[in-house]
Amino acid sequence: MAVATMTVTVPAMAQNVAPPGATACSGCHGPGISDAVVPPLHGRPPGEIVGAMQDFRTGQRPATVMDRIAKGFTDEETRAIASWLSQQP
Repeated sequence: MAVATMTVTVPAMAQNVAPPGATACSGCHGPGISDAVVPPLHGRPPGEIVGAMQDFRTGQRPATVMDRIAKGFTDEETRAIASWLSQQP
């Protein structure tokens, strides 16, 4: 008796779908933007991004708007965004 198995593959694009809120970062932190005041985030280590967001949220890091933006994300959302950004070229 033959048994058929089925594997489900997810297209590469679907695996790399940005979590909610992540694409909004590219307005100021887009790839290729090398301004020292607003650094690019693509390819950065997730821990670095999460740490910065926590510092903005608590007021440990000076900000113009990032303190308010950071307060709009939960820790889980921040980690998901940071992970996604770190994987972007």
